[in-house]
Amino acid sequence: MTISHDAARVQTAVGAGVALVGVALAAGALTIPSAAGYGGVGPNFLPWLVATVLVVCGALMVREALTGGFRMLDEAPGSANGHWSSFVWVSAGMLANAALITTIGFILSCTLCYVLAVQGLRRANGQDAGHPRTMAVDLVTGAVIAAPVFWTFTKFLAISLPGLTNTGWI
Repeated sequence: MTISHDAARVQTAVGAGVALVGVALAAGALTIPSAAGYGGVGPNFLPWLVATVLVVCGALMVREALTGGFRMLDEAPGSANGHWSSFVWVSAGMLANAALITTIGFILSCTLCYVLAVQGLRRANGQDAGHPRTMAVDLVTGAVIAAPVFWTFTKFLAISLPGLTNTGWI
């Protein structure tokens, strides 16, 4: 299967972009101290790991693009144009999270972000997003994801995240 010159150029640009994001992350990782913490792993380990994976994946994507294009690439689902109302839902979720995290706490603001973002994704996919049962499932799922993340960071890693109460559990 051969691809057009334009498609190969776009695919090469995507791979190069991924690799450049990895390089930028590596540059940021240079500013993080490398002193080993608990278990001999320093705070810069994860940024370096992610940067390395991004650079390798970007290089492999460029190689694929230059040697015949991305293989087994299905036609993109959805319409040729963006689903703007869904974009608004997802954006509202992220903005609400940023605006409310210090007021209502990490768990509730991340749950709200999840619910709004999933609403946008469901609407873009043509699903019935406004049904009360669907909203309730999304609300519970968001809380089930956000609460363990909050507790992991605050209780196990001793990283301060905004909570709703001073107890440190919500």
